Amino acid sequence: MKKSTPPSAFVRRMVSFGMESRIRVTRKEREACFSIHWTALRKGDRWQIAASVPAVGGVYEIYWMDERKHLRLLTVGHARYGGLRSEIRRLIDPELTVDKATAAILEDREIWFRYAPIDSAQDMADIVWFFRKTYFPEDPGVPHSGRYDRIYVDETAPDKVRWVD
Repeated sequence: MKKSTPPSAFVRRMVSFGMESRIRVTRKEREACFSIHWTALRKGDRWQIAASVPAVGGVYEIYWMDERKHLRLLTVGHARYGGLRSEIRRLIDPELTVDKATAAILEDREIWFRYAPIDSAQDMADIVWFFRKTYFPEDPGVPHSGRYDRIYVDETAPDKVRWVD
């Protein structure tokens, strides 16, 4: 009979937050497939972020709602040291951004976000690189970890918003 291993401290923290979002990785030689299960989209309100987003590492996407009620991607990134809570909170505050176009969007539009916790900085780098390379192929702006020749991502979300097939 196979002996089960106890969950890591990271997994225990996620369970204590009641979170079902997660990232799993399958590795084969120099290829990796990341399976991301996002949280449901949440309205970008500083009080909701403070009450519901954990202060752990992970990846996030931030959107804004256009006049036709379509979500538009504002940014995708990762949070390590300060955690998802502080990074998402900082990024949705129009007073903390230096880019005037972004500040105007943050002031005038509904902001939405979602995230998936993960505790590996190298995995975060690979995931964010994949998304940014997909969304902004001419200049992803971030490097990957260099561990893999091929990176694949599969996404699921309770609200069915997916930007990558």
